[in-house]
Amino acid sequence: MSTRAYTWDQLRRSSLARQFPPVRGRGVAAVSDLMSRIGPLQTQTARSAFLGIAARLPGVTPATLTEAYERHVLVRGSSIRGTVHTSTAEHHVALERATRVGQRAMWARTLRLEKTTLEEVWDGIEEFATPAWREVDELAAHLRSWLEQRGEQPTDQLGQPLGRYLAFGHGGLIRRPVAGGWDGQTRPAYRWVGAALADAGHEDTARLAALRASTHEEAMAAVVLLHLRSHGPASRHDVAWWAGVGLREVDAALARLEHRLSVRSGPDGRDYWDVADGVRRPVGDVGVRLLPEFDALMCGYDPRARERFITPEQHAILWNQKNGLVLPPLLHHGRIAGWWRAEGSGRSRRFLVTTFPGVAAPAAADLERAVASAAAVMQWEIADVTLERG
Repeated sequence: MSTRAYTWDQLRRSSLARQFPPVRGRGVAAVSDLMSRIGPLQTQTARSAFLGIAARLPGVTPATLTEAYERHVLVRGSSIRGTVHTSTAEHHVALERATRVGQRAMWARTLRLEKTTLEEVWDGIEEFATPAWREVDELAAHLRSWLEQRGEQPTDQLGQPLGRYLAFGHGGLIRRPVAGGWDGQTRPAYRWVGAALADAGHEDTARLAALRASTHEEAMAAVVLLHLRSHGPASRHDVAWWAGVGLREVDAALARLEHRLSVRSGPDGRDYWDVADGVRRPVGDVGVRLLPEFDALMCGYDPRARERFITPEQHAILWNQKNGLVLPPLLHHGRIAGWWRAEGSGRSRRFLVTTFPGVAAPAAADLERAVASAAAVMQWEIADVTLERG
């Protein structure tokens, strides 16, 4: 271990370089390259993937992102922390293994199985969602019927939102809109990721099958490496929060990977781990960007240790702990400097950008470029842009 501790600024610069890598082009291949570097984007709000990618790849078109989804270059499904994420197919398969670990207790507590195992339940869901895309009610009815046929007694919770979530929240499924575009909150349908990729002729199907068949230890090590390459340097608490698994799982993976990693103390007294090779040179600023709710600059880290990009006081303003909602962040001078909103309905939107108290406002020209990028990928017309201090 190095005797020199990281500063928050050093951690910020390293993470910023990984989350905003230089990528050539603006086509589907560029989108794939970007996402393979930055890792999954939390997208329970469908537009978050469009805004998050456009913030990192200004000029990418909604048609390109739609094509990436349709070709399964990008996939969307419930994975780490039981939350909807958009990622590459390879990353989704790796994250599904972490999801089985992190969500296992909740599944077991809800189903109270006596004659079957969770693995059998998950296999049954995947089998049902193999031949065709299934809607939520179909999946929920299947789960109840499957349990009853095997002598289990489905609890009343299976008729409630949690029960419906169990039907489609299995990490082995990916989702697509039944109607409407990928950028909207339309009704989804679900399918087992292996079947969807095979039908699409995905070039990495064999490799993904091998990844899915890896041992538990290999799978958890892959998840930890994914986090460090996308967000590092990071503490064990950062990795555990992001992956939705316990510290014991993270510690075992770090021990397995120790020969491939470096470790230094951090500004909060925790140890910070990092990959030892293939790391971009740290950067201090990437310009003004409008980020989506739950962006990776926040969700990649333990909520109590996000000071590389935002102070605790600013975090309290941005993230409402009572209802769990987050204001879309404004990135300026390499830090989260405030938030923004696109007000209105239909195509016409009024952009209201607010900086934290005491934070310098971005230059008008820089802000206009960031607004234009967000508006273009969402196909919004800019009615007005207002900048104010919080």
